[in-house]
Amino acid sequence: MKQRLTLPVQGMKCGKCVAKLEAALSALAGVEEVKVDLDAAAATLVIDDARIDREAIRQAIVQAGFVVADDKGKTDGRERLERAELKLYGMSCTNCARTVEKGLSQLPGVREAQVNFALQSLQLAWDPQRTDLEGIRDRIRALGFRASAGEAAETPGEMRIAVGGMSCSNCARSIEKRLLAVDGVHRAVVSLADECVSVHFDPEKVGRRELFDAIVDAGYRPLTAERADDDEAARQARWLVFAALLSLPIMPLMWFVPFGDGTLPLVALLSTVVQFSAGLTFYRGAWHALRNRSGNMDLLVALGISAAWSYSCLSFLGLLGAGSPVFFETSALLITFIRFGKWLESRARGRASRALRELLDLRPQKARLLVGGREKEIPADLVEVGDRLLVRPGEKIPVDGIVIEGEAAVDESLLTGESVPVTRRPGDAVTGGTIDRDGRLVIEARRVGQDTALSQIAALVAAAQADKAPIQRLADRVSNIFVPAVVSLSLLTFVGWYLTGAGFLFAFQTAVAVMVIACPCALGLATPTAIMVGSTIGLKAGILFKKASVLENVARLQVLLLDKTGTLTSGLFRVTDIRPAPGVGEAELLALAGPLAAVSNHPLSRAVASRAAGAGEAAVSDVVEQGGGGVSGRVAGRPVLLGSEEFLTGRGVETGALRDVAQEMVAAGKSLVWVAREGKLAGFLALQDSLKPDAAEAVAALRRLGLRTVLLTGDRNVVARAVAAEVGTDDVEAEVRPEQKLDVVRRYQEQGFRVGMVGDGINDAPALAAADVGIAIGSGTDVARETGDLVLVHDSVMDVARAIRLGWLTLLKIRQNLFWAFVYNLVGIPLAAGLFYPWFGWLLRPEFAGLAMAMSSVSVVSNSLLLNRHAAAIRGN
Repeated sequence: MKQRLTLPVQGMKCGKCVAKLEAALSALAGVEEVKVDLDAAAATLVIDDARIDREAIRQAIVQAGFVVADDKGKTDGRERLERAELKLYGMSCTNCARTVEKGLSQLPGVREAQVNFALQSLQLAWDPQRTDLEGIRDRIRALGFRASAGEAAETPGEMRIAVGGMSCSNCARSIEKRLLAVDGVHRAVVSLADECVSVHFDPEKVGRRELFDAIVDAGYRPLTAERADDDEAARQARWLVFAALLSLPIMPLMWFVPFGDGTLPLVALLSTVVQFSAGLTFYRGAWHALRNRSGNMDLLVALGISAAWSYSCLSFLGLLGAGSPVFFETSALLITFIRFGKWLESRARGRASRALRELLDLRPQKARLLVGGREKEIPADLVEVGDRLLVRPGEKIPVDGIVIEGEAAVDESLLTGESVPVTRRPGDAVTGGTIDRDGRLVIEARRVGQDTALSQIAALVAAAQADKAPIQRLADRVSNIFVPAVVSLSLLTFVGWYLTGAGFLFAFQTAVAVMVIACPCALGLATPTAIMVGSTIGLKAGILFKKASVLENVARLQVLLLDKTGTLTSGLFRVTDIRPAPGVGEAELLALAGPLAAVSNHPLSRAVASRAAGAGEAAVSDVVEQGGGGVSGRVAGRPVLLGSEEFLTGRGVETGALRDVAQEMVAAGKSLVWVAREGKLAGFLALQDSLKPDAAEAVAALRRLGLRTVLLTGDRNVVARAVAAEVGTDDVEAEVRPEQKLDVVRRYQEQGFRVGMVGDGINDAPALAAADVGIAIGSGTDVARETGDLVLVHDSVMDVARAIRLGWLTLLKIRQNLFWAFVYNLVGIPLAAGLFYPWFGWLLRPEFAGLAMAMSSVSVVSNSLLLNRHAAAIRGN
């Protein structure tokens, strides 16, 4: 007995999750139909309950990596996780990032903690039954770092709002009192430390806008976006200026003594101030590293500057004997040079992530809400689904919606890349962030906040930049042992030179130089900075990578499967030839075909109906449509058949009179729609799906990149080969049903190939999910729901080749960064250790070793930024 079953499913994030779950459920014996709804977080199945039970289905969902929940939200032995992204402060190198990851992973309830050192960000997932965001932030503070307030993914009835203007506990009580007075608010708790308020409410009675209004009425300012991060570059610049003003005079004072006996005490004072002001951050970081039983760059620098300053102080106090030299300038200049490098690094990192910030800045800040015929300006973040909004000429459309009134030319180049504005009328969809050029529009909000296309694109790019590429694992393994190895090498350098008779000072200076020249930062920045630049170049070109690994994997593809309809072709058929049977005119044939085609949704029928428009509007009745065959019915009371040749011959219609000319049309790659009236042939119409203008050029570009291209289609073999010959693919896979595309992907993978699949993300979903890289060609409004790992917003086939080329360039840049980071340490450490001194007289003073260390990170980031030289070519300019 057949049964329809709907199960709530948790853990799905995107179209690829949907495709994975659909594939897992479709493989079960007894499951006849599967539909997974990402928005509803549910799977609906038609099953034969005699062949499968509910428990087997639940197990399949769990094995696919998702959670089955009952109506009360309880799960089948798995956790319901909350997620958030936090900005981190106080990290000095990749070892700090690992300290945070390790420390949080030991916190009960934390299931995922991934730090991106280049972005200074933390991706979190935790079980809310075992810990909360505040507990996680406390743990980060205990590790010696700071985290932004952040915001967990909101659940219905819970909200965390940042509030500006609070100064004391009375402010907190005022806000709590005002919120609790709102009907539907159950609890409101203000945290002065975070300047945030957590609100629990009934979403049926109160919404986000009412909560914000209550805070405003209390006299405070709700912050609709996360408060601006500290300007790291400006902070580093301030410390650099301070350190430079105090340390740079030390060098001439070491050689000239304008103040006589008072000169050396002045030098000692200046050096000490620099040591424990601008240099205090290194001591703080070193202390936390030791407390966490780990090593980082701060520890190496703190050891180096402490050794130089302490030795100079002992010498200055006469404890090392008369005439002992001092080098206060070493520690002071070392701090200054490292500060200089950190400033340059923060500026370069800011340039690398600027494109994402620019994208976020495109989001409209205000909206004009229409209430009872009156306008009310509100923050765009407070717009709710169903609100009616007014958009005037020159203004940005605040959210995704439907035009209710008015007509205007809308500039959609932000999403489509097309510079010519598109006319939008009542009933047309519009996208937030696009610009109304010349007309007044009233729209109804359909998708708001994080659900808008622009926000989804920003989320995709941010996720890709925060992700770790597989090639990063090598750098991570090296960094794990880096600091202990450097400290050991420094001690070995000191002992080696001292025992060879070089003297204490020479041995001491080389040991300090070894300690400060080595740094794992360059290794840690090599991959993420290249990923940041590559993904932002892709963003500007309408090429969206969902993960960092995709940028790496797309460069390794060997076989590319190209779906025909909607990918290489436009999917819009047009009638090219009308061939009536003897005794039937063209107008008569169209008058028979048009009315019957108009009742079908098949793409060929729609094209026929469009061509026959105006040929007559006869009454249609008794319509019966056979999937994959054709349509039968009565037109003006007379029986008519419309469909494939097999559909007609199966009902006794003889088609021999036109078979020869029909075969010529089929050989030319055209599709035929046959028409019969009262059991006799009336003729056929030939239709052709037009190739996209850049299809052949794109296939040629892909082949030049060394990929084996394969045309994948459900069309007849003769049609598929005609299209393949026109576009120039290497192979053809024809007459493949949608569910068989997955088998084609797996067949090539079993042969040892890395396979990419290009499709429209709908019928091709299982194949896109199974491919090593799924490339979805889709509109900008649905980018976050596409199944592919890589989404092409502009619907251009050439963007496939551009995406692969961008992957190549990014991977090349990563390899260059890692090469130079390793070479820097392999050459720099021996140079600092004085190994070249006996032969060439090369010796690196500790302060210049510190400058070289700082510049290594700058060089890696700068090399990544050189990717921008290829940006114009990737955008196709």
